[in-house]
Amino acid sequence: MTENPAQTLVVIPTYNEIDNLRPIVQRTLSATSADVLVVDDASPDGTGELADRLAAELAPRVHVLHRTGKQGLGAAYLHAFSWALNRGYDAVVEMDADGSHSPEQLPRLLRRLDTADVVLGSRWIAEGGVVDWPLSRRLLSRGGNWYVRRALGLDVHDATGGFRAYRAQALRAVDLTGVASHGYCFQVDLVRRALVAGMRVAEVPITFRERQYGTSKMSGSIVREALWRVTVWGAASRLGRRTPSDLVGLPAARPVREAPRAA
Repeated sequence: MTENPAQTLVVIPTYNEIDNLRPIVQRTLSATSADVLVVDDASPDGTGELADRLAAELAPRVHVLHRTGKQGLGAAYLHAFSWALNRGYDAVVEMDADGSHSPEQLPRLLRRLDTADVVLGSRWIAEGGVVDWPLSRRLLSRGGNWYVRRALGLDVHDATGGFRAYRAQALRAVDLTGVASHGYCFQVDLVRRALVAGMRVAEVPITFRERQYGTSKMSGSIVREALWRVTVWGAASRLGRRTPSDLVGLPAARPVREAPRAA
């Protein structure tokens, strides 16, 4: 995909990320010619005010959406997708604010959009990986993705990851109005909806790093929501449910995956 600021938008949701926001925005602008949209959920630590200063300093490439409170990751992305599509962007990228996703790997995801509709940055394929994670987090992520594969029949290795790129046409083709998941299950939901819509889904390897500053948003309630929703979706597919609602069944297409580079 040919990049220029009018074509690609990197969405960075924030809640209390004041120590991380400036460096991640600056690294993103240096790594790619894309625009950046910060979506802040009324962070009490001043992240939203910092985002406004960055938008003024780095205009016209940085934009800000202010929301009235902490409404969840999924809602933030849905708001951002609508904003991007209304302004004619050709590709939209999801990326965390905490530095766990490396902006320097963005060009790899965007290049893969030449032959795919959705590109997942994958920790769990050849050449992917995680840094500074304890064994418990590794087991939780690998186990969760194994369960997603078994319950939903999704032939992807990292359906829960949040570093990914979408063609605008893919977002338009997916039924976003029925998305009800709010936490990290939102990522699984969008992958399955893309596959149901016949989109080409690819995975490319990324290295995920644990945040250096701030507090992780992962919680027990997020894990429980994901487990419950994936179980319901899997059960619905086995019962033959075929609707565009929150109980969409098995995917209609299988993804393509980037082969590892030769040694």
